[in-house]
Amino acid sequence: MHDPVAPVEVQLGDYVVSDDPKRLDVDAVHRALTASYWATGIPRELIERALRGSLCVGAYHPQDGQVGLARFISDFATFCYVCDVYVLEPHRGRRLAAAMLRLATDHPRLQGLRRWSLVTRDAHKLYEPLGFKPVGYPSRHMERVVPNIYLRPEN
Repeated sequence: MHDPVAPVEVQLGDYVVSDDPKRLDVDAVHRALTASYWATGIPRELIERALRGSLCVGAYHPQDGQVGLARFISDFATFCYVCDVYVLEPHRGRRLAAAMLRLATDHPRLQGLRRWSLVTRDAHKLYEPLGFKPVGYPSRHMERVVPNIYLRPEN
């Protein structure tokens, strides 16, 4: 159940960073994620379902439309998983990813959470200033991973 709250938006130069779900461009998100190393080949229908079930923060440029996304999966009480964070190549270096993450960590619906989690191959420096660090007790964490699931014929 989601509490109705007004969209949160921040201006960053020419860019707007916003959690307004009406701004999301599913086609733009699909193009970016299907080309990513973590969601290669993901079907558009799965993107739509994932966006609907998450708090999403997008980065928008007046001429180029949606140029970034950070998706947050949460129960809005105890836990949040950060995923699908990207900024398109021509728009990198403008602190957009950091702004999207900061909007989420300051977001009224994501306050008081006991744990935030994420998985990254190469963006540790992006997350460290926000308090993320390697898992303290790796032996307590488990995962079930299905590699290349989106590239299988049944998807």
